[in-house]
Amino acid sequence: MHGVCGPCGFFHSNHINLEEGIYRYLPLEHRLLFEFTEPDLAPRISKACFRQRFVGEGAVTFFWSVIPYRMEWRYGPAAHRVLPMDVGHVCQNLYLSAEAIGAGACAVAAYDQEALDALLRLDGEEEFVIYLAPVGKRAVSL
Repeated sequence: MHGVCGPCGFFHSNHINLEEGIYRYLPLEHRLLFEFTEPDLAPRISKACFRQRFVGEGAVTFFWSVIPYRMEWRYGPAAHRVLPMDVGHVCQNLYLSAEAIGAGACAVAAYDQEALDALLRLDGEEEFVIYLAPVGKRAVSL
């Protein structure tokens, strides 16, 4: 995928052996790069997602950002149709991976674009969030 830049991820320190914060996945090196942390990050993420608390309460929240020009050179005007499909395919694989480890995932497209881009320190023009998905323990059925 040429234009899909993420994922960035937000990790809760009480669930994973990592410092709570924003990380970027480096695919060529297959490692996480710590970007930053800030006070009250989880509630700020939830607020940017229209106060959907579960977005900031899972073990990890994946954010996918895009850099459209990376697709435009190849697909021209069709790039803006291809980007969402690519991100959807990646998220579908996250659902499958979460299921394989007994976890749950929930794709989210309801968020304040400007607030979330600013929170993740993206410029909102050349690179912006297109999709996100928290992953955590599945709710127990009653």
